[in-house]
Amino acid sequence: MAPNDFPLRKFVAPEFIFGMDARTLAGRYAKNFGGRKVLVVTDPGVRDAGWSSQVIASLEESGLEHVLFDGVTSNPKAEEVSTGAALYRKEGCNAIVAVGGGSPMDCAKGIGIVSANRGEIVEFEGVDRVEQSIPPLICIPTTAGSAADVSQFAIITDSARQTKIAIISKMIVPDVALIDPVTTTSLSRELTSQTALDALCHGIEAYVSTAHSAITDLFALQSIRTISSNLLPTIETPDDLGFRGRMMLASLEAGLAFSNASLGLIHAMAHGLGGMQDAPHGECNALLLPLVIDFNFPAEPERYTRIAGAMGISTIGMSPDDVLAALHSRIACLLKESGVARPLSLLGISRSDIPALALKALNDPCIFTNPRQPSREDIEAIYERAL
Repeated sequence: MAPNDFPLRKFVAPEFIFGMDARTLAGRYAKNFGGRKVLVVTDPGVRDAGWSSQVIASLEESGLEHVLFDGVTSNPKAEEVSTGAALYRKEGCNAIVAVGGGSPMDCAKGIGIVSANRGEIVEFEGVDRVEQSIPPLICIPTTAGSAADVSQFAIITDSARQTKIAIISKMIVPDVALIDPVTTTSLSRELTSQTALDALCHGIEAYVSTAHSAITDLFALQSIRTISSNLLPTIETPDDLGFRGRMMLASLEAGLAFSNASLGLIHAMAHGLGGMQDAPHGECNALLLPLVIDFNFPAEPERYTRIAGAMGISTIGMSPDDVLAALHSRIACLLKESGVARPLSLLGISRSDIPALALKALNDPCIFTNPRQPSREDIEAIYERAL
């Protein structure tokens, strides 16, 4: 390899504990971080599944007070961040524990940002705009997908603009992630599929990102291998902790990859969809995945060929066109078999929405590391195909 094969790259990751019953360590870690009164951020589904109450029990066993904030919806809204931050200040909290999928974890990051920096959460959109460190943050993921527990990203819906904003900063990397595969056993088939496909998009976009490195490549490719071979078995045998554990590990790997290599056009386009229709993030990504690969492939044929190999496609002797066709077909089959395959029109998107969506995608920070820079017309054409 030539010296220029190893450009300078940084790699940021929190401490993480992976394995069965990791969630029960919440109290110990919160106490070690100097916590006295902890804001527990979750959503109604996670609360009803019992995971947040188990985490609260761990806090109580360590002698810590807590306040519960469970007003988080899917695609967390800026106003929910404001409500949570107001509760954090009113109750005199000094630490945060997030229990849930990407929505509670991103909301918790937003609460931390606003609590430490004041202002409104939308003011921090973009890269490295968070000046003050957030309070101690412990994340306990209950989905195998978002990897917000290890990333320096927070995605918040700005309802006023009907879009999602991306906040990217080392300041919002959690202090510790307690990654427990057991928590994913309460996921429905639908959520299992959607969150796993989100993780698959993380791995693929990180691998072809212009900011990739030898380190992120390792995590990205391994996550793609694991998700491709374990998603369908996990759906069919949802109580199998072996499959659940492998999917949670793949989510972690994909998160470590994209948090450091960033993402691309799939996420840039999906953020507008989620903001406009409050649609599931993983589904928005999945529906765009094969179409964006078609667009990007000419810019990185060798990397997409390796992705095809990681997904179980024998590419020996194949022309680039054949590789692309096989990869597109493999992904389309995976979407169909996992139950995530429908046109964007069924999400409520119409042709009249496309110009505004394309403009939002062009202004999304995820687009800057896409391997092929699209024009507005290119993005509009991809949305048209997805209808």
